[in-house]
Amino acid sequence: MTTHFRLLSALAGLLFSGATLAQTPDQRGDVQGFIQDMVEKHQFNPRSLQQIFAQTEIRQDILDAVVRPYEAKPWFKYQSIFVTDSRIAEGKAYLKQHQTTLKRAEQKYGVPAEIITAILGVESRYGRYKGKFRLMDSLTTLGFDYPPRRKFYRNELEQFLLLSREEKLDPLSLTGSYAGAMGKAQFISSSYRHYAVDFDGDDVRDLLHSDADAIGSIASYLKRHGWQRDEQIVYPASAAQTAAPKTGKAKYRLKPTQTVAQWRAQGVKPLSPLADEMKAAFFSLKTEHGHSHWLGLKNFYAITRYNHSPLYAMAVVQLAQAIKPDASAHK
Repeated sequence: MTTHFRLLSALAGLLFSGATLAQTPDQRGDVQGFIQDMVEKHQFNPRSLQQIFAQTEIRQDILDAVVRPYEAKPWFKYQSIFVTDSRIAEGKAYLKQHQTTLKRAEQKYGVPAEIITAILGVESRYGRYKGKFRLMDSLTTLGFDYPPRRKFYRNELEQFLLLSREEKLDPLSLTGSYAGAMGKAQFISSSYRHYAVDFDGDDVRDLLHSDADAIGSIASYLKRHGWQRDEQIVYPASAAQTAAPKTGKAKYRLKPTQTVAQWRAQGVKPLSPLADEMKAAFFSLKTEHGHSHWLGLKNFYAITRYNHSPLYAMAVVQLAQAIKPDASAHK
């Protein structure tokens, strides 16, 4: 862990430890207010919610994890985690094993089989690693004791309880990531409710156990977030020094709003043929010896709706390139 993240973790401990961590959530006034809202808005049984929160834990390790995400690493370190020989080999095997289902998803939603497979590879190691934290613990901890994103996680806790009721799931038995993502596709609760599909025809949207439902749901999610069939994803570029974006905490503008011609006028030039009228977003990734520069198109932006990080989307793209049977045909 770097010095920077040691300091963040220590700060998180100071901010979020103490009495709130010693209490069970059902003893807290803010949780009682949330329970009352769930009763009034969604007709939950108050006694059942009291029992659920009485068995839920506020966990310091979740607060520690949220301040040191993988996406805070430089690209060359992030890449070395997700684009590896073993993950590539497993991806090729997964693509071959589920080729019929992947092909069906590709035909229906227009998302290539290798992109779907790569997302599964990055998210859950092709469904094998789905997270070790109880989701009630994760979402309650972050929803009540993580001020920077309290509103977001409290909404996800609401969505999770609704999802559990709709899908007849036990909320205390479900595990996932420290940030509340679950299943093979690592959907957060709101995404599960709004974008998951039953792709194996058993009338259940099961992202916890069904490869077919995970495959179909990923493809559906990308399609509904703007994926363009048969379009390219990202292009390498060169950039004048003045065009390079700030690094560190600067926010990347990943939505393609400027044309390639406009980027050229600012000193950004694609290194492969790309029409001047195409819209693209410019971003840079930190390498061991500087920065690599890129122009992301609509499909790159669609991938970042899954995880709002250019590192994540680039890892998906590169893993997909490596596992595609005819890798040389993918640009």
